[in-house]
Amino acid sequence: MESDSTPKAQIIQLNEGAIRDHLGEMVRSTVEDTLNRMLDAEANQLCNAEKYQRNEARTDTRAGHYQRKLHTKAGEVTLNVPKLRRQTFETAIIERYRRREASVEEALIEMYLAGVSVRRVEDITEALWGTKVSPGTISNLNKKVYSKIEEWRNRPITGDYPYVYLDGIVLKRSWGGEVTNVSVLVAIGVNHQGYRKILGVCEGAKEDKAGWSSFLRHLKERGLTGVRLFVTDACMGLVESLAEFYPTTKWQRCTVHFYRNVFSVTPAKKMAEVAAMLKAIHASEDKKAALEKAEAVYLKLETMKLKEAAKKVKDSIAETLTYYDFPREHRIRIRTNNALERIMKEIRRRTKVVGAFPDGHSALMLCAARLRHIAGTQWGTKRYLNIDLLKEQEVEQRHSMAEAI
Repeated sequence: MESDSTPKAQIIQLNEGAIRDHLGEMVRSTVEDTLNRMLDAEANQLCNAEKYQRNEARTDTRAGHYQRKLHTKAGEVTLNVPKLRRQTFETAIIERYRRREASVEEALIEMYLAGVSVRRVEDITEALWGTKVSPGTISNLNKKVYSKIEEWRNRPITGDYPYVYLDGIVLKRSWGGEVTNVSVLVAIGVNHQGYRKILGVCEGAKEDKAGWSSFLRHLKERGLTGVRLFVTDACMGLVESLAEFYPTTKWQRCTVHFYRNVFSVTPAKKMAEVAAMLKAIHASEDKKAALEKAEAVYLKLETMKLKEAAKKVKDSIAETLTYYDFPREHRIRIRTNNALERIMKEIRRRTKVVGAFPDGHSALMLCAARLRHIAGTQWGTKRYLNIDLLKEQEVEQRHSMAEAI
């Protein structure tokens, strides 16, 4: 049997690696304040009372503090180390990490992103720093993280976003002894320079008209403008909400979700043939040819006695062809919701370890934290589309309209 020291060493190595690889500059502005809060919390524990608090249980009093430097990955910070009158203040929290590339808050955020419970963090901090950080201290630090996330989540949206993708994810929460659903709605956009940005994330009781209307109002009030196209699934109430808040903006139904909808009423043995027929529609040269092909597919599905599939094609195919109104070079990336689906998959992976959240706000905070992290990676620094092509097309369309008049 291995000794107790072995797993502890492994935990330290794994967390430090995660800190170095993933968190970077995220906590530069809060590292110093966070470490000083933890030092004060440990001093309170040693004194058995908070600063200036008078009670019979107090065992020591403060005698000021002294300053010392600590090198972290976020930069050099100044620590106000408490001094006590009756005992020497020796903090395992700092001494074990002195002048090393790590910080307490970075580790807490990493654990938070991984969905680790507050009680479990107690054990982890003991393995990392040789002492337990109290649940109250962890909760206070997480509240500070929450405020940072809320500030980011409600920041103003500046500039135009020609393309916007919307989707939702359903998570579980414990409520009154029962497990219920909670939806988290997400929006990303391609801005006027062609870069992808996280636009917003909100909690919705469910993906219905009320939930989507509240989310779109949130985006519009923060300044979302210049949208030429929304790319979404045909979520219940979403299309109606889009018409209410952005009546002049076009809507593209994700072709992948449309295919799945048709496949849901297609026998397994006919699936491959129907898939080829649907793909042929969206491989057409232009919208007119696509509509003609769709008519032929509808008639063929009728002859194959796939009436429900034929009806879905007839009723909804036009919703999947809006992308033909935009530059050819953009079409492959605006006819599906894949740009957002990949992010939602990452959120599902991160939230899977949690199981059921204690409430909807916790689910929202974890999703927002992960999105905030993604926004700071190469995901947001690579040009996704050449928006100049869209601008050129719009100029040509205005000239054509002027000549027609």
